[in-house]
Amino acid sequence: MSDPSTLDGRRGKVVASAALALDGVVADGQTLAVGGFGLCGIPEALIAALRDSGVTGLTVISNNAGVDGFGLGQLLETRQIRKMISSYVGENKEFERQFLAGELELEFNPQGTLAERLRAGGAGIPAFFTATGYGTVVAEGKETREFDGKHYVMETALKADVSLVKAWKADAAGNLVFRKTARNFNPACAMAGRVCVVEVEEIVPVGAIDPDQVHLPGIYVDRIVLNATPEKRIEQRTVRQEEN
Repeated sequence: MSDPSTLDGRRGKVVASAALALDGVVADGQTLAVGGFGLCGIPEALIAALRDSGVTGLTVISNNAGVDGFGLGQLLETRQIRKMISSYVGENKEFERQFLAGELELEFNPQGTLAERLRAGGAGIPAFFTATGYGTVVAEGKETREFDGKHYVMETALKADVSLVKAWKADAAGNLVFRKTARNFNPACAMAGRVCVVEVEEIVPVGAIDPDQVHLPGIYVDRIVLNATPEKRIEQRTVRQEEN
């Protein structure tokens, strides 16, 4: 297949490059939901294109911000991110430095709470109650209630102007299949965005994916870009020492 943008004789949702996929979609001051967990399942090409677009003042919803120099870490280095809504900082020294220096606004969330806030945003649920964080700094300034003798914190849904998502495979209609743990936050991010742009490793004709194998329906997907050979870096490569 020489040109995936002409699958089924039409362009449809498939766009020729990551830069074109973001053209007319991203703008200064937007809120973006970006899939991935560390470096697993991140939309590498879309993040690089976002960096190259030069948009600034972004609020980014993502579990973390990649690592120094790769993934969302690139956008921290270029100072394009104003605020992070995330649950983990540990692998990114620049993230830590900017936060401690007061240069980056940060909204911390317990990891499960972050996932549920995104899911609620995509499902049209404005808020929900969770026991996670009750009695801690997480609950400060938030409504709390008691149900059946237990205390809960009210958390609001998260929505994004644009979602950047990584999937393994898509058909030309945008139906997605994720691969193993790379699914992580990607479906929730996709559903929470007003516009969803997806980076995939393979594009197939409509009908090539068994409907029972579709992880996310194409109704949530607006643009698709092919990145057949992503770098897929490993954050911390560990191997067992060979025994004598």
